[in-house]
Amino acid sequence: MTGKTDTRLERLFFFGRPFAPLYGFLMAYRSNLYHRGICKQRKLEVPVISVGNLLLGGTGKTPLVHYIANLLQRHHKKPAILSRGYKGSATAAINVVSNSTDILLNATEAGDEPCLLAEKLPGIPVITGKKRFTTGRFAIDSLGVDTLILDDGFQHLALKRDLDLVLFSTRKLLGNGRVLPGGDLREPLSSLKRAHAFIISGTDASEDGKVNEFISFLGSLYPEKPIFTCTYEPEKMLVRISNGKNDTISPADACKVALYGFCGIAGPESFKKTLEITGIKLTGFQTFADHHVYSAENIQSLLHKAKKSGADGLITTEKDLVKLRNIYPFGFPLLALPVQLRFDENFDRFLVNHIAQI
Repeated sequence: MTGKTDTRLERLFFFGRPFAPLYGFLMAYRSNLYHRGICKQRKLEVPVISVGNLLLGGTGKTPLVHYIANLLQRHHKKPAILSRGYKGSATAAINVVSNSTDILLNATEAGDEPCLLAEKLPGIPVITGKKRFTTGRFAIDSLGVDTLILDDGFQHLALKRDLDLVLFSTRKLLGNGRVLPGGDLREPLSSLKRAHAFIISGTDASEDGKVNEFISFLGSLYPEKPIFTCTYEPEKMLVRISNGKNDTISPADACKVALYGFCGIAGPESFKKTLEITGIKLTGFQTFADHHVYSAENIQSLLHKAKKSGADGLITTEKDLVKLRNIYPFGFPLLALPVQLRFDENFDRFLVNHIAQI
């Protein structure tokens, strides 16, 4: 699946290259209209933090939103998360995925990422809707929140933000360096002047040279903007669905079982690498497109391949699990490996201090 998607993208980029300068100009012109006040930005009375990226596809925005929400909660803030609800069937102006006590929408209705955030962040409201001012206004007035986090908000210029974080992944960094439709960039590099800080996710020792070169490049363009790096690491326990029961299993015990891996995320190779680093014994691995909607046929095919490979269970990501939990046949164990971001204390200090000054 991923290989076919990549081939289609490469074909699009090849034929779209002549149109990339026009698209880049239009995006820069749009940004300038907001900067000059010709297009109006609306402002809310609480701090607004945007987590976004410059490239198509995943860079780790959802884990970063989760990290920031947890950090704010630990510092006695009452945040809410505002998302578009990508591929969710709920299309009202305001869709409350979770309030302060309950999860109200499932993954089909809310979209996989908002549903995952709602499950992992009890007590923190998650709301979807196209207009973030509308959903933010509701969160403040009806749910009593005092901070808003925009998931995938860098291009959503209609709402003024107090902290704009732009995330890059070591997997792609700037892609081929061209703007759509000739490349991966949603906007030209000049749009980064709107950002307050940059974050590079998924760094490890094997990527040091490439990451350091990219940090130097960003620093030369915007020397006044801080740059932070973070790594992914597995959480202490894995989630397991087996014989109709939901429970947890330690990594040590999971490593004793032969498992067949699969996922439908933007960076499947990163997840596979994390499984291997954790010590999971993989008998095979299958990828699907990002945000894939699983069918009964998909599940039966995975079960067949897993059993044929000698696996005693399946393993996937938390993002995939939220879509499978209600449709998965429970006779064959299904595990999910939760991952979290790890920063040094400099990022925490930067974010908390920035919010305190607003």
